[in-house]
Amino acid sequence: MGNDELITSALRRFVKLGGLAGRVGASVLGDQALNLVRSGASKEDHQRANLMRNAARIVETLGELKGAAMKVGQMLSLQDGLLPPEVAQVLKALQQEARPVPPEVIDLEIRGALKDYDELFESLELEAFAAASIGQVHRGVLRDGREVAVKIKYPLIDEIVTADLSNLKTILKALFTLVMDGDFDPIWKEVRDRLLEELDYRHEAENIRRMAELHAEIPEIIVPRVVDEASSRNVLTMEYVEGIPPAEACSDDYDSELKDRWGSALVEFLLRGLLDHRMLHADPNLANFSFRDDGRIVVYDYGCVKRVPAEVASGYSDLILAAIENRKSEIPEILHRMGMSKEGGAPLPLELTEPWVEIFDPILAPAPPYTFGGDDEFFSRLMDLKLRTWSYATDVRFPEDLVFISRTFAGHFGNLSTLRATGPWRDLALEYAGRTIDR
Repeated sequence: MGNDELITSALRRFVKLGGLAGRVGASVLGDQALNLVRSGASKEDHQRANLMRNAARIVETLGELKGAAMKVGQMLSLQDGLLPPEVAQVLKALQQEARPVPPEVIDLEIRGALKDYDELFESLELEAFAAASIGQVHRGVLRDGREVAVKIKYPLIDEIVTADLSNLKTILKALFTLVMDGDFDPIWKEVRDRLLEELDYRHEAENIRRMAELHAEIPEIIVPRVVDEASSRNVLTMEYVEGIPPAEACSDDYDSELKDRWGSALVEFLLRGLLDHRMLHADPNLANFSFRDDGRIVVYDYGCVKRVPAEVASGYSDLILAAIENRKSEIPEILHRMGMSKEGGAPLPLELTEPWVEIFDPILAPAPPYTFGGDDEFFSRLMDLKLRTWSYATDVRFPEDLVFISRTFAGHFGNLSTLRATGPWRDLALEYAGRTIDR
């Protein structure tokens, strides 16, 4: 993938994204006009079909442009709480890896970013072993013999992001207009802020250092260490920590007992980040984890980390305890305190929240222990519930602090289903929620 394929020209990207924004916007307006003479099932069927057409348009263009365009699409593909399931599924096409930048370009980039590169590195594999929307990862060896993983940003990616942002907001606001009547700006602000943070590898390095401190006494989680002297704004060098790749770990090569241990470690990592540390690793793509045969997990990629306000952590603890203790009638008020309400500020109706709480009943039941990905497939029930309720939730106000938390929960539910993990989910939820309430 050379610079020409990244479409680095701001003008060319502006024209391409602007054209997409125009097509999506015209489609939204046309559908809204026709809906004035439609009713009932016909109206919903046409609205759903229009959503699918626009999602496909967005995937085609954002996937081609890479950079901020592709990254924002990837972020939204995991926003199962905000988009109808069919649209989120179409956007998941953006999770595929980008093609790598040519070796000669990478060599120029790292030498430009690290002035003492030759003194630091014994060798660097210029062919990437992982590539994504903003940068790619290479294996290397330092002069002192340490094996390292080196994350290198694509050339001109900062300029590309700047060129993309305003048009991306227009496009995505048009898409969300089809599914919600609430204020899009808080959602966009959260997506934009996380994206801009990911551009500065110094920010990610600080996230890694803090995460390493927080997990120093937690043996189940391995956080690769930053090599400070070989890192900069555009290059992030970490110790190379190997593990079992996700596809292999989820295969029949490993027994269910080990997968259960991995599943419990993932859930504790999620709950600890949300409720204890209030520093949540918010990119739950399974490719960001590898596994050890002693039950430990290696966690990679700390570009997207959500600092969780104390009142939000407390709200999630209240939700968990209310669900476990069968206090479903209290859920609308808890959500209201967290900032989730109908447009105009009224609490969500119980008939909307109750099915969402009930879907977790088997997971949080005292017995038997729940198996993700088993006969009672949680994700199938979740998708069915989404299909039945999303059109009744279009005027829900979704506070910005919950955007990436929702994404992280959804992603880890998918990870647990892929692992087919069985675990003490109720006990873990009670332990972490109870600790937050006791503070």
